[in-house]
Amino acid sequence: MARKNSRREAGSGTIRQRKDGTWEARYCAGRNPKTGKVIRRSIYGKTQREVAVKLRQITTEIDANTYVAPCATKYADWLDTWIKEYLTGLAPLTVSAYESNCRNYIKPELGHMRLDAITPAIMQKFINRLVMKGLSPKTIKNIHGVVHRSFEQAKRVGHIRNNPAEHCNLPKVTKPPITPLADDQIQRLLHELKTLEQPYADLFRTAIFTGMRKGELLGLKWGDIDFKRGTILVQRQLVKLKGKGNGYIFTGPKDDDSRLIKPASSVIQRLKELREEQAERVAATDGVYCNEDDLVFTNDFGGHLAHVTVSKRFKQLARELDMPNCRFHDLRHTFAVISLENGDDIKTVQSNLGHATASFTLDVYGHVNDRMRNESAQRMEAYISMLDKS
Repeated sequence: MARKNSRREAGSGTIRQRKDGTWEARYCAGRNPKTGKVIRRSIYGKTQREVAVKLRQITTEIDANTYVAPCATKYADWLDTWIKEYLTGLAPLTVSAYESNCRNYIKPELGHMRLDAITPAIMQKFINRLVMKGLSPKTIKNIHGVVHRSFEQAKRVGHIRNNPAEHCNLPKVTKPPITPLADDQIQRLLHELKTLEQPYADLFRTAIFTGMRKGELLGLKWGDIDFKRGTILVQRQLVKLKGKGNGYIFTGPKDDDSRLIKPASSVIQRLKELREEQAERVAATDGVYCNEDDLVFTNDFGGHLAHVTVSKRFKQLARELDMPNCRFHDLRHTFAVISLENGDDIKTVQSNLGHATASFTLDVYGHVNDRMRNESAQRMEAYISMLDKS
């Protein structure tokens, strides 16, 4: 028979030793709001002193109204609830990325544990294992962001007292250097697009001279182009949802921030010619070419282009031009650098690129290259000469 401990503080609950030699403390955690019955809970420990300390802490929290009841929910189950119930306002691509991180990294490592059993030490070990697996610092930061947000929501709804992911030490994320194309590389690329009748020629050329993101270009529709004013309204992107077989969807541009850009007139003129060529193709193919989404850049049948196919085609072309390290996204960097080198102010470049702030644009492209330094020095010298002559 279990022996009750005679030493008991008033109002602190009861402590007893169990048959297996361990100790149990029982306490009142309030009343069930539906039935009015007292809610009794137990805590366990190897020694009487251990459970007494735990009991004292809990009763203090109850008195201070900071007590959080134990939560037996598995972390994997909470992640499913969190994604379903609390991410409804996020972009589909963001939700898809969260689901992918949960499925591939978080659930296999932490999903089997109780929500309230995951400690800061366990979280740090989880981060360290991701580092040992060779994941990039940026990927680890993204995974940690998902974990942190899920725990923060659990804290808000009262499942846990503290966020165990709050103070993890993460590997430092270093920004890769941007690699815009040099003038001679741009000339070689444009020449190759003309002579080889590159099937993606218009897409690549538009990317160089507008700075639009890949998804924005693939989601561009003819209705977004005002040929009279010479402008392009960037108001959507075509995104590939993460996960096998999830397909593509149209969604708003990054940060849901539409923008109006005015490219060089030759860019608009070429797009006008492309629209006429598409109309001729529709008439000539008797319905085989069907551009139902009214897209500017399509495959041979009028459907949307695939992100991975565009990237592969560009990488192939870059290798042929002896630019093996050049990526499609470098065309966007190239546009930004060309704009700055030719005198565009930072606010104009920010607006054209769709960055949230000018400070971000400065952070990415604020390095001044040799040509810009020389031109700056020449302008200052001209100003000094003008003062000396006056």
